[in-house]
Order: sequence, then C-alpha cells, then structure tokens
Amino acid sequence: MLKDQKRKNAIFKSVKMLTIAAMLTAMSVVIGIICKNFMNFGNGLFRITFENLPIIMSGILFGPIIGGLVGAASDMVSYLLSSQTLPPNLIVTAGAISVGIVSGVMAKFVVKSKGTKQIIISASVAHVIGSMIIKPIGLYQFYQWGVLLRIPLYLVIAPIEILILCLLFKNRSFCRVTEYY
Repeated sequence: MLKDQKRKNAIFKSVKMLTIAAMLTAMSVVIGIICKNFMNFGNGLFRITFENLPIIMSGILFGPIIGGLVGAASDMVSYLLSSQTLPPNLIVTAGAISVGIVSGVMAKFVVKSKGTKQIIISASVAHVIGSMIIKPIGLYQFYQWGVLLRIPLYLVIAPIEILILCLLFKNRSFCRVTEYY
C-alpha cells in the first residue's frame, strides 16, 4: 500500500518513463548541438534546429511536468556543452521549458483524444508560445529587433517538426514502446 502511494506521487511513474524522458533529453541536446554548429547563419540569429521535437514529444507522451523538465534539462545541458562564453540566458531556458509544459497541457487537458489533431494543436501552440514569443524575448538583448526575423523561420520549422511527430506517432512500434495508445 505504501509503495503504491509513493509510485502514485512520483513524477516519473516507472523506470521506463524516466528512461524515455532521459533519451528524449539526450536527443534534444544532440540535435541542438549539431544544428547550432552546422545550420547556424547570421552569427546565431538564424538557426535551423529541430531540438524542440523531443521536448514536444515528452510533453505529449508524459504531460506538462515531465515535458518542462525535459525542456529545462535539454537547454541547460546544451548550454554546458556549447562553446558559449556568455552566462546562460534564463529567458531562453524558460522558452524551452514552456515548449514542454504547453505541449503537455494541450495534450493532457485540452485535446485529450490521441491522434493527429492532438499532435498538431499541442506542437503548434507550444511553438507559438515557447519559440515565437518567449525565446525571442530572451534573445532580444543580443539581436534587438532582428530577433523578429526568427519568427518566420519557425513558421517553416514547426510544420516540419509536426509532420515528423505525426509520422512517428502513427508508427505502431513507436506507439507500443512509448505506450501512446
């Protein structure tokens, strides 16, 4: 009885959930590092990156708390592994956290029926709030109004990520492993 109560109150309900969340964090870090080094234009202003894809996936799969934790861990580890000499930008970190939280809130509380509609709405709202509003606010100090040019870039990146997510979530093996039924 006590063991069941502890498991019920735990953030990660199983070792499998913890493992998948850790793998999604690692994926986000690796994707971010590769994209920051090879798809970076305009001295960091324009960056084609898909690092939000695993964060959104964690929010959809496990809810807002784990989605936010994956976003925070991904951003902080990515910062630690980068060659950046500036202190971490906590507003950008808040943007990554919000991507996970918003995708989780949308998937668990707003669009509860699993499927393409849930993925499209969850990922779209997460991108608008995290990538197009919060992160540009954090980057304003470096790029001033030029940061607004990143918004059209996310109008291209977000649909690509959504398409990848929809394809992944339609795969039976992926759904079996992640228990997304």
